[in-house]
Amino acid sequence: MDRNPSPPPPGRDKEEEEEVAGGDCIGSTVYSKHWLFGVLSGLIQIVSPENTKSSSDDEEQLTDLDEEMENEICRVWDMSMDEDVALFLQEFNAPDIFMGVLAKSKCPRLREICVGILGNMACFQEICVSISSDKNLGQVLLHCLYDSDPPTLLETSRLLLTCLSQAEVASVWVERIREHPAIYDSICFIMSSSTNVELLVKVGEVVDKLFDLDEKLMLEWVRNGAAQPLDQPQEESEEQPVFRLVPCILEAAKQVRSENPEWLDVYMHILQLLTTVDDGIQAIVHCPDTGKDIWNLLFDLVCHEFCQSDDPPIILQEQKTVLASVFSVLSAIYASQTEQEYLKIEKGKLGSNSRPQVIHPPRPPKVLGLQA
Repeated sequence: MDRNPSPPPPGRDKEEEEEVAGGDCIGSTVYSKHWLFGVLSGLIQIVSPENTKSSSDDEEQLTDLDEEMENEICRVWDMSMDEDVALFLQEFNAPDIFMGVLAKSKCPRLREICVGILGNMACFQEICVSISSDKNLGQVLLHCLYDSDPPTLLETSRLLLTCLSQAEVASVWVERIREHPAIYDSICFIMSSSTNVELLVKVGEVVDKLFDLDEKLMLEWVRNGAAQPLDQPQEESEEQPVFRLVPCILEAAKQVRSENPEWLDVYMHILQLLTTVDDGIQAIVHCPDTGKDIWNLLFDLVCHEFCQSDDPPIILQEQKTVLASVFSVLSAIYASQTEQEYLKIEKGKLGSNSRPQVIHPPRPPKVLGLQA
């Protein structure tokens, strides 16, 4: 007896399409390997030798980024936050491609995006170790700190902070930074002249992390700005050393405060770290104008910005970290100034035949706006 034929089997074309589509996906994502290959190949073409000749047309090409390419590479930037994508980029040697772009391209937007992608990739420990172990890439990335483009500087600072926060590679970056004294100059320039508060906060976080990781580097940077060695007896010279680092920190703190005082915690902590060493305290108090300005800034913050009498208790709880830094610095400045005044008076007494007097340090000013 005839029977109805069985339904036809699933079409092989559909199965093959699904298999191919699955094989083209990056890890467990829906991102296409083929598409990503195309974008990276386009980047290679941008910095290939035939496209980097020094003609006027090529110069324009190196500084401008095609809108379609910008959109595609920005998608890669977003995708690189996914670990599967980041690992695939690493497997495809994308960091070497980005290094070539950074070394050859003069396009600020393209440089910013490439550093941003590397910054996202560095959030994953395995890739961070790989990036950090590449000396050539490390040199190129540190050179980005000399860039004049604020977005590129911001992404470079984010990348450095990410690497410095990885215990396994932090010391590698500290040593590299120590080997490049010009980085100090660049960071001081940014802190003293930039009006980009987001950049100032991120650069401050990098400096704070560096000083927290390596006291020796902090001392080197403090002394680097002194016109006179700190170990030279003061009586041998009438002039006080001129410190460069602290005034730059002060300028950055003022700029950050003008936009949002709540972002000041990083600069307050930098000042607190400086007060943990004698040279750091000298760098603050031995510059009359700077020392006075820092005192006035911190005093004003306590009196008019933080911990006001009508603030709810939760606000004080949120501000306790920055307040601890502020009071620590104020205390160190006051103690140092009191000691200096006492030594001046004692020195004057030794030069006269007047009867010795007991010297009482001045009382510290009342800090308004705080409740017992």
